[in-house]
Amino acid sequence: MTVAAEFEALYGAAPDGVWAAPGRVNLIGEYTDFNDGFVLPLALPHTTVAAVARRDDGVLRLHSADIDGGIVRLAVDSLEPLSGGGWAAYPAGVVWALRAAGHPVTGADVHLTSTVPTGAGLSSSAALEVVTALALNDLFGLGISRPELARIAQRAENDFVGVPCGVMDQMASACAEEGHALYLDTRDLSYRQVPFDLAREGLRLLVVDTRVKHALGDGAYAERRAGCEAGARALGARALRDVSAVQLPEALALLGDETIRRYVRHVVTDNARVERTIALLDAGDTRAVGPVLTEGHASLRDDLRVSCPELDLVVEAANAAGALGARMTGGGFGGSAVVLVDADRADVVAAAVEKAFAEAGHAAPGIFPAVPSAGARRL
Repeated sequence: MTVAAEFEALYGAAPDGVWAAPGRVNLIGEYTDFNDGFVLPLALPHTTVAAVARRDDGVLRLHSADIDGGIVRLAVDSLEPLSGGGWAAYPAGVVWALRAAGHPVTGADVHLTSTVPTGAGLSSSAALEVVTALALNDLFGLGISRPELARIAQRAENDFVGVPCGVMDQMASACAEEGHALYLDTRDLSYRQVPFDLAREGLRLLVVDTRVKHALGDGAYAERRAGCEAGARALGARALRDVSAVQLPEALALLGDETIRRYVRHVVTDNARVERTIALLDAGDTRAVGPVLTEGHASLRDDLRVSCPELDLVVEAANAAGALGARMTGGGFGGSAVVLVDADRADVVAAAVEKAFAEAGHAAPGIFPAVPSAGARRL
């Protein structure tokens, strides 16, 4: 049964339309987005799909095909931040954020289904937010630009759900293009579509889902954000993006707290890694990106301390089997890693990772190629 047919079976009428928004994987630039820095994500073929109908009576009804439970019914006038609701808080938060921004959203019926793995660091929450925002933007004729839709989706997650994420995930879901990575400046949301045709270069980017679930709402993410912001204040900088790699040794010498010093070092060097990666891609030297990925993983592991044994094992096993480079991607504490590999070595590297997991007694990882895909769209 199609999503539209499922909607009609649920609500007794056809939807006004069907929309999709993708998950994302981030090639490089982690924990830089809430520091006004640079990131380089790409959209995945995995999407959250929403069938939606407009309502004008102040009622919001939400249903997910992927989660046990019935229809969640809410009143748009009564939506309150941090009011609970599990998965439904994400689309409800989008409605709240749209209305808080002055947009006349008067209700909707929503039916959702998703192929974006949850808890894998692939932005299932951003896909859910962005598909809701895009559908309501279209149905209510709001005329909101893609970057502003991403900001509204981010506000829903920050201020309604309570996760202090940056804007990278929502921008990737809203603005990515097929066959490209999104080079994003998170300070002003300017971006450039960077051609990323791995097949043409005989390369492949593998995503390895460790099956270790992460939850960014547990405080560890917020603690690192607060530490980065404290570092910027101590250095008299608007944000850590304003500290260059050249200035880093002097900046670190001014910081007395060892934890904050580590966080600052990661963010400043990861911003530099994004810029190095862009230079390599612009020069057509994608293979040379591999060592930059591995360097980035070491920084996330040692300075930011957001890796875990399973993620470290992916990187070690993949590189030992001949990968060009690898690193964890996303918020960490589980989730996924990316592996850049010659296409003719992809199966060998994947098998080596699976073998290493089996020998370590871990559950088998999920491994699939990251194909740069289209951003959010009406189907």
